[in-house]
Amino acid sequence: MWDNALELIPSPGAWILYFFCAMLIGVSKTGIQNVGTFTIPMFALLFGAKFSTGIVLILLCMADLLAVIYYRKQFIWSEIKSMLPFSMLGLFIGLFVGEYIDDGTFKFIMGACIFISVLLMIWGTNKAKKSQDAKDFTDNWWYSPSFGLLVGFSTMIGNAAGPALTIYLLTRKLNKVTLVATGAWFIMILNFSKIPLQLFVWKNLTWEGIILNCLAIPFILLGGYIGIKLVKIIPEKEFKIVILALVIISSLMLMFG
Repeated sequence: MWDNALELIPSPGAWILYFFCAMLIGVSKTGIQNVGTFTIPMFALLFGAKFSTGIVLILLCMADLLAVIYYRKQFIWSEIKSMLPFSMLGLFIGLFVGEYIDDGTFKFIMGACIFISVLLMIWGTNKAKKSQDAKDFTDNWWYSPSFGLLVGFSTMIGNAAGPALTIYLLTRKLNKVTLVATGAWFIMILNFSKIPLQLFVWKNLTWEGIILNCLAIPFILLGGYIGIKLVKIIPEKEFKIVILALVIISSLMLMFG
């Protein structure tokens, strides 16, 4: 089993890439959300698009636990519960779709989900400016359910819920710490819900993958520490600009990379 796990990563360069991606996941969970989205095409390159979602899921769950322990008091439950039922529905839609598509289509859909999130935010921001009241837009009855479905679907298809969720939370005008904390708790709930689905339906959670995940724990912790420091350093406005830029770049990487 140990030898089979090590054979999943064939070269020293691939090991460096793997541990670097694990560190970025740590950074994304405690600090700069969506920097972890850059790891999605990298993991897909290493393991194949669909199989990589199983490898990455346990890494994400480990990083989720780190984030929610640190941000255990700053999250807003009302923002979570308004989207959660629809996100669970999105999970099952993604589970069904993922059974019938190949790796290339799988990766393209990952990027498309993210890019749709960006378009929704741009449209919503413009509408809010015209009405001079952002809440007129974000409090519409369909707003949270729409994003909930998108978040659930995109996290099931490619562990790519971060951008869609971040877009939603940005339009809710949360401060940077509350945004990171609320996002961390929400994603943790979804990721742990996916474990039985990927274990028994997609069957892409393996002991070999879990061994690789355990080897990456020090790098997740390092990334988590870096992320916490970055949140404190980067000013609020620049923080949100960086996040949005990363969302756009990562979606294009997935769709056309």
